[in-house]
Amino acid sequence: MLSEFSESEKEILLKHFSNVNGSVFAIITPRQVDRGALMSRYSRTDKSMRKIFLDEFLQNETRGEEFYNKVLLEYGDDSVAELGEAQIAIEGVSNVAVKKIEDRRIGLSYLEKSSRYVSWDKKINGEYKFYREPDIINSKYADIYLESCNLDFDVYSRNIGPMISYIQEREPLDSQKFKSSHGDEVLFSYLKDENEIKSATRIYNATIKAKALDILRGILPAGTLTNVGITGNGRAFEYLLTILYSSNLQEEQELAHSIHGELDHIIKSFIKRADDKHGKALQKYLNDIRTTGEKFSKKHIKSEKSPDFLVELVDFEPEKKAEEKIISALLYEHTVGVSYRQIISQIKKMRKSARNKIIKTFSILRQNRRHRPPRAFEMTEYTFDLLTNFGMFRDLHRHRVLTLERQLLTTNHGFVVPEEILALGIRKDFVDCMYKSKEAFDLIHKNNPQQAQYVVNFAFKYPYFMKLNLREATHLIELRTVPQGHPDYRKVAQKMFLSIKKVHPNLSSIIRFADLKQYKLERLESEKRIEEKRKNPVV
Repeated sequence: MLSEFSESEKEILLKHFSNVNGSVFAIITPRQVDRGALMSRYSRTDKSMRKIFLDEFLQNETRGEEFYNKVLLEYGDDSVAELGEAQIAIEGVSNVAVKKIEDRRIGLSYLEKSSRYVSWDKKINGEYKFYREPDIINSKYADIYLESCNLDFDVYSRNIGPMISYIQEREPLDSQKFKSSHGDEVLFSYLKDENEIKSATRIYNATIKAKALDILRGILPAGTLTNVGITGNGRAFEYLLTILYSSNLQEEQELAHSIHGELDHIIKSFIKRADDKHGKALQKYLNDIRTTGEKFSKKHIKSEKSPDFLVELVDFEPEKKAEEKIISALLYEHTVGVSYRQIISQIKKMRKSARNKIIKTFSILRQNRRHRPPRAFEMTEYTFDLLTNFGMFRDLHRHRVLTLERQLLTTNHGFVVPEEILALGIRKDFVDCMYKSKEAFDLIHKNNPQQAQYVVNFAFKYPYFMKLNLREATHLIELRTVPQGHPDYRKVAQKMFLSIKKVHPNLSSIIRFADLKQYKLERLESEKRIEEKRKNPVV
């Protein structure tokens, strides 16, 4: 590729682009707004990007902002806001607010503090880390709210050590197998090398701690403070801000102002409409949706006794119809000159044995769970009604390529007591936490239903539904049944698989890597693999 730039121009460009002659290059100019504006301007001229930079951006420090103002305000092209990206860290945010943030499906990626690897027993200035909700703290219910949350953290904190000891007694180190220097797995007591013993002990201790924290997390209230990192584009951040601004919760409104202020330092031009006249109109619309939905719900939906189920498949289509749609889509890409309507018309005449063979053949092609099924498997969908504990929901909530609707947190559906809580002999303490939370919830809920969510423990059952296609169901089920997964969500994913298999026995064969086994120390094998990678890093 012949260079169109002089030597002096090349010297300048190398400060803003990874190379000056190649047809593929990275944009490394330091200002985020200029990187995004260059990408957008690129689509509106026949100049090369590096030429655009020299002609329009180099001498004009406000060119990026000017361009966005023109495109966003004059042209109304929202997609250009996706060209600006930012990373935001939020510390000390409640589990109520962080779930609202993570409800956003597209354009944002999240990394949240784990309840499996990090304990919540530390205090700051003599106080446990839970949100002091202003409306509650300034009401007559402040004392019972604080008493309930403090009781939760007291019981949680003082039982971490005993729970670790109990699991160690139940699954002693000497009974676990680890890899020896010869490459075979042997009982811990057979390890002779000092480094092998240290490695095995480290693996075991990490596994035991994770198991203990998994069990105890149900005691924590939804007001528990966590940390979350967010990476996303301007368009997604702008919508997130609008959602938070429209909230009835003070915490979420304050988060909107804080996040907005920080993003103004990075991608101001991309998120400026979140709270201007356009943003306020959208906020009003979101509030109108909420109030209208509440009005019709009160009018048309009668309260009933709390259901008693974990996972229920409530909507799906007949397998023959689903197979016809999926097979038609599978073959469409590899057919020339035949329309989808014509293909599906022919597939409808196909024998069941032929359909079974096609589905089975594509299933066998998958050699591991990272081999995603073709997109054709998105052609049929399932709706699951779920009533799991809130801790389970937090894990399943991470799957965003689906439709998920949820209700407010409540104590009305009862709670789940892990068997290890009973075995350790702390059932009374556990149940006392739940009853105290329910007492506080019932009082606060009368006037502040949204604020009352903060006092609800992770162990309380929580209603939501998921609608997802077969391709996404395959991903969710196979990922959430891996041996190292939390036993709660493994149970949910296993039941989802069995439900699909019951109504679609042929199609369910695409879900090849669902693990239906039960494990006592879920993390053990995973910790072994992590240790192996630590000792033998891939260069």
